[in-house]
Amino acid sequence: MSVSLQGVRRSFGLTRAVEGVDLTVHPGELFAVLGPSGCGKTTLLRLIAGFERPDAGTVEVAGQEMAGPGVFVPPERRRIGMVFQDYALFPHLTVERNVAFGLARRERAQAKASLELVGLQHKAGRYPHELSGGERQRVALARALAPGPAVVLLDEPFSSLDASLRAELRREVELILREAGTTTLLVTHDQEEALSLADRLAVMRDGRLVQVGPPEEVYARPADRWAAQFVGEVNLIRGMARGQAVQTEIGTFDVAGDPPAGTVHLAVRPEQLAIRLDDPGNAEVVEREFRGHDVLYRLMHENGRMVLVQLPSVELFEVGQRVFVRPAPSAVAPVVG
Repeated sequence: MSVSLQGVRRSFGLTRAVEGVDLTVHPGELFAVLGPSGCGKTTLLRLIAGFERPDAGTVEVAGQEMAGPGVFVPPERRRIGMVFQDYALFPHLTVERNVAFGLARRERAQAKASLELVGLQHKAGRYPHELSGGERQRVALARALAPGPAVVLLDEPFSSLDASLRAELRREVELILREAGTTTLLVTHDQEEALSLADRLAVMRDGRLVQVGPPEEVYARPADRWAAQFVGEVNLIRGMARGQAVQTEIGTFDVAGDPPAGTVHLAVRPEQLAIRLDDPGNAEVVEREFRGHDVLYRLMHENGRMVLVQLPSVELFEVGQRVFVRPAPSAVAPVVG
């Protein structure tokens, strides 16, 4: 089922939490809203769920108006499942009774089916405190899916988990949601989470949507400098545009589109640069961050600026080595101002 917002606004006193948001989430889509803390993304989720009333604009779910001028459908009538950041499980109820909470007696079988979907049918009689963090998260998801909602909303669902469990669980949750075929809207401040899970994502800042698109487009062609810096690591490099090439201190980059002639700024991702051992070279390795499959290098360029370069870990450069940094052969960098 689709979700549509048009001109939605919500303020709290002088704080404009959501400011004129237009957004459509397609049926069966896994959509992410990515933004820093305080940008309004949780308020946006609560407006869709019905926990907040918009000051202006309309909210539609499955083609039916849920909120707008003279219209407000309460949360329990919106067919929306919600997974909260803290899971919000009842400690005195078993897993099965948590999942079945709020269901009519004739619908209790759906609770068992939902537990099977998340792979926890064997722990139906356990209590929340007897489960791991990942299992509690899956119980919360099962509870959201049990009533057969049109839409599932997830509010920072993995933020309380450690890094290794977070990566494992988000893949499990993705598979569960795709098997259920439910339209899903996830809000998160974690760039890797949004980029790896979403069919499309929106980048949010100060209550507004800065950019909406597929993850690869948002990452490779950010709408502006702020979006470029927020969605992953980036080098902002100034250069002179001539046709579809930009000459910079690091070298010449091909660019998408037809940038205006003159001074421009490029968003160059660390993996779009290459280095080789070279003395005297044009840079020095000042820091190395080993990540297993790849390495992030911080170089001090001869022009005095710091340059980030990300390379596979098959060949390592040592701190203090002189190197020559240049654009990677296939690098196409977007203009961001």
